Amino acid sequence: MKNLSKILFVLTAVFMFSCGEKKEEEETFTIGDEPRTESATTDTRSQTSAEEGVTEVVLTANDQMKFDKNEIRVQAGQTVRLTLEHVGQMEKNVMGHNFVLLEPGTNINEFGQRAVEAADNDYIPQNADEVIANTIMLGGGESDTIEFEAPEPGTYEFICSFPGHYAVMRGKFIVE
Repeated sequence: MKNLSKILFVLTAVFMFSCGEKKEEEETFTIGDEPRTESATTDTRSQTSAEEGVTEVVLTANDQMKFDKNEIRVQAGQTVRLTLEHVGQMEKNVMGHNFVLLEPGTNINEFGQRAVEAADNDYIPQNADEVIANTIMLGGGESDTIEFEAPEPGTYEFICSFPGHYAVMRGKFIVE
């Protein structure tokens, strides 16, 4: 009976924690020559840099397995300086996040299954031709900045490749 009480206490605590989650709006941003927002919230951190041809993007990830953007737009050929900030508090081995930009047509489920086996490489499979750019795996309070050239025009997908996260932590990377 004592164990049953402990189990009920833990389940109640988990339920209360999940119900107290802060609801965040999904945001869409256009970055480049014509910045615009397709939501009620603006993000002044995502902008074209004073440096000619460099687009700054700040993407955050949290302990609720969410990116703050589900769409990023850039101009083809520009240098993208992307900073991923893990704004949560959980450690990397529990709730790690990264940004992985994938080639069009990549089967995300297959990629995610291969990524599980690459824990020693931040869940990026060795010799993964599908990966255009990626950050390192981050724990709560950490950030990483990468630079890469925006590929040719098209729609690409980005994910977090931590085991299981790719199912919900994904978005469109649109190159115009």
